[in-house]
Amino acid sequence: MKTAVLNVLDVQNMTCNLCPVTVKKSLEHVPGVSQARIDFEKKTATVTFDADKTTAAALVKATTDAGFPSTVRK
Repeated sequence: MKTAVLNVLDVQNMTCNLCPVTVKKSLEHVPGVSQARIDFEKKTATVTFDADKTTAAALVKATTDAGFPSTVRK
């Protein structure tokens, strides 16, 4: 059974209109991610993923590796 988890990441370094595209692609390449919505104005990424396949730490790593360090919003 899939365990859908919703996490909001605070994303740094998003300075132009192309940045959210890169962040979205980096998150969508993580196995288990079903949806990634990026809010450029709020500098956030809202990610829905299968907790059996990935973790919030993997999402943070994906955006950080793409040049956009992020943290899980508490």
